[in-house]
Amino acid sequence: MLVNLKEILALAEEKKCAVGAFNTPNLECVNAVLSAAEKLNVPVIISHAELHEEVSPLEKIGLVMVLAAKAAKVPVCVHLDHCETLSYMEKALEIGFTGVMYDGSTLPYDKNLANTKKAVAMAANYNCGVEAELGALASREGGGASASGPVYTDPDQAVIFCRETGIDALAPSFGTAHGIYKSKPVLDLDLVKTVSEKTGLPLVMHGGSGVSPEDYRTGIKNGLRKINYYSYMSKAGTQAVKELLEKEDITFFHDLAYAAEKAMEADAKKAMMVFAGF
Repeated sequence: MLVNLKEILALAEEKKCAVGAFNTPNLECVNAVLSAAEKLNVPVIISHAELHEEVSPLEKIGLVMVLAAKAAKVPVCVHLDHCETLSYMEKALEIGFTGVMYDGSTLPYDKNLANTKKAVAMAANYNCGVEAELGALASREGGGASASGPVYTDPDQAVIFCRETGIDALAPSFGTAHGIYKSKPVLDLDLVKTVSEKTGLPLVMHGGSGVSPEDYRTGIKNGLRKINYYSYMSKAGTQAVKELLEKEDITFFHDLAYAAEKAMEADAKKAMMVFAGF
């Protein structure tokens, strides 16, 4: 069942839980995430990041994602993650994406504000919800280091930003990072609570892979309603392929792909259970 970002976040708010948002750059990822969500009967977000364009073009995987979401037995939002160009966002909107995340976090505040306003106006024509980012994580999407390091979100600035842009969800910076953590992240979850209370909007955790269940639960209690998760799910798929190749002489690629899919499904299911409060 295809729903928009605002609708799926309202479901999370109603149950005081979080919805997992999983990058799905190929069919195996799409199948893994939707299968896990259907088995748990929880809503879910499948995402495509602009940085995956070379690996999986939006015009191809986007159509697959929308079709799969419509056929799913649970509410599914098809989301564009970390979109840095409005022209790329327009392509996703035309394909049928129901959520977009405009990422102007590397820009000066005024430019981020102006572009986010444009993104909201564009998405309104397609019944699509908009997420934006304020502050900067310690690493960029894909795991590369941020040039400036982490810049934590200013709660008072967040109030102005959310009010003036009209976004549906905010991704604040509070200590998470994209990619694989080299050490346990130290999160300012009190900042999450403050931003949530001041803005009144659903908040988003980026760099959600590798965070402890305890920190997930505290973050959700403090206002997180969407948690982005991909790196560790993808790593589980890679590990399954390595183990299968060590045990057997595999001839056909589809056997490797299926092993990766089932491992990713299991990993995604564990994450969803925490996010849903099971």
